[in-house]
Amino acid sequence: MATTAATVQTVHLDILTNYVVSMARTVELTVDRALTALLQAGSPESRQAPGEIFLLEPRVNEMEMIIDEHAVRMLRAGSLSSEEIRQVVATLKITNDLERMGDLAVNLAERIISLAEMHPIAPPPELEPMVAAVRAMIKKGLGALIFKNVVLASEVLESDDLVDRYRDEIFERLLVGMRQSPADVAANLQLVLASRYLERLADHATNIAEDIIFWVRGRDVRHGRGASFEAVSGTTVTENS
Repeated sequence: MATTAATVQTVHLDILTNYVVSMARTVELTVDRALTALLQAGSPESRQAPGEIFLLEPRVNEMEMIIDEHAVRMLRAGSLSSEEIRQVVATLKITNDLERMGDLAVNLAERIISLAEMHPIAPPPELEPMVAAVRAMIKKGLGALIFKNVVLASEVLESDDLVDRYRDEIFERLLVGMRQSPADVAANLQLVLASRYLERLADHATNIAEDIIFWVRGRDVRHGRGASFEAVSGTTVTENS
């Protein structure tokens, strides 16, 4: 009987993992479309992206609710080991961050629509590398989730400061632009908001990376507590490590 119960529990954990990976892939697709459209603001391609993003948001929300219900049922059963409880708790936190990333993709889509209706302005040169840095963080975060790889997760944590620096540089440049060209204030404000959303996407990717480290290693590295994280240095750690 115990063996059967353990097998059922393993199946439920596998289902939970598949759910969250599927949700992460959907969010990555949604955010990627938003990032690409932001860099192409005003082009015909960018005009189609917001509609696609708006259509994907309800799917992300539905996936979050399904995962939450499945996780709560597992916790209520009361038969999980400490490691399995960590997995379920981490999954609940990860899905919350994924849902917020989906919302931020919608926020970016709204900014793209607004920019398309305004007099075009040249985006700050830091915008493209900032987008690339955010995209890389999300991609590494997904890889860390799929392979339970704390090395990839730690690389996500290391990239967060870079995104923050890009945000500050963009804000300063746009502020100067608003002073020099009052006619472009509205468009510049849209880009200020967009850079803020990019920074928030990076924050959520960082949260997910921290939750993966907690899941795999049982180590809480939030709020700078794992700044050195010597356990990950130079060592690739996967589910079976």
